[in-house]
Amino acid sequence: MSTPYDWIAKSLNTIHQANWYRTPKTITSHPGPIIELEARSLINFASNDYLGLAGHPHLSQAAIIAIEKYGTGSTGSRLLSGHRDIHRQLELKIANLKQTEDAIVFSSGYLANLGTITALVGQRDLILSDQYNHSSLKNGAKLSNAKIIDYKHSDLQDLQDKLQQYRPQYSHCLIITDTVFSMDGDICQLSELLDLAESMDCMLLVDEAHATGVMGKNGAGCVEYFGCTGRSLIQMGTLSKAIGSLGGYVAGNAVLIDFLRNRAATWIYTTALSPADTAAAIAGIEIIQSEPQRREKLWQNVNYLKQKLTYLNCLPSDSPIICLECANPTQALELAKKLTIAGIFAPAIRPPTVPTSRIRFTVMATHETAHLQQLINNLVYD
Repeated sequence: MSTPYDWIAKSLNTIHQANWYRTPKTITSHPGPIIELEARSLINFASNDYLGLAGHPHLSQAAIIAIEKYGTGSTGSRLLSGHRDIHRQLELKIANLKQTEDAIVFSSGYLANLGTITALVGQRDLILSDQYNHSSLKNGAKLSNAKIIDYKHSDLQDLQDKLQQYRPQYSHCLIITDTVFSMDGDICQLSELLDLAESMDCMLLVDEAHATGVMGKNGAGCVEYFGCTGRSLIQMGTLSKAIGSLGGYVAGNAVLIDFLRNRAATWIYTTALSPADTAAAIAGIEIIQSEPQRREKLWQNVNYLKQKLTYLNCLPSDSPIICLECANPTQALELAKKLTIAGIFAPAIRPPTVPTSRIRFTVMATHETAHLQQLINNLVYD
């Protein structure tokens, strides 16, 4: 007999047939440039731990101390029962790093985008979204019930044309974009985006998830990198990548942050970030600010690898994310398997996550030259 759930198995079979099927792989080691994955020791080019802080003893010790003082859980939403003084300390640390008036911490970056976008715009408003934006930006836009119009990836002329056509028809307008695009490695044209937003009476929200700790002289992200610190915009980011912990944040002026505390449903109705994650994030930001040599080493590694891979079919990148294009999902899977056999963990990224298949390499400050050279040898000299 058929059931209402039979379609799920059929849909899963279609995923298999298209070579889109994915399963998680179990890591049994400490985070770092070398990991133990399914009983094998592999060089790790699949981590967003750009500065190598996720396994840093200072973060671990901060988390342990926080657990001993506050326990393992925050017990509820911050407005009702979950606020701890370290939550506020973390927000002030973020605001200091980003050079904004204030900041608010969410339990994940995904929740930060969903809550912020749905609080800022509604059904009488307009969203202009880069077509390569992260899923959290796209889904936040959908949940807002605003009119959503995608513009061509990093195409300012297309964005301007669409703004001129549609902006007068709506009350508020929000432009949303990643600063570093996570599956391509390129970065947005932030200064020009800000100029356009200001000229067309638009808000601008930028997702700094892969830029925080990495871009800019002090690791404050692309806003700092492009010299846009102090300009009016909404900066979202994560604590789970270069900062080495978990959670998300929004940084901006004090009125914006106070508004989000009262209107962002994914902050109001969600249990606060755990004490351990909060304390680890504080420690991560302190290291980012006090040890610039980590960021310098990261960029040395990035530049070395890019120079050696010049003649391969890599996508243009201005970040520690380097993507090697493949003809189809099968080729991407075969190359990822070949690299695994050679002792390198680098995932195959396939549709529907991205429009074209690729192998994605993320560079870390803790990679040694020998690690980079092993990757180069298995790509360039194959």
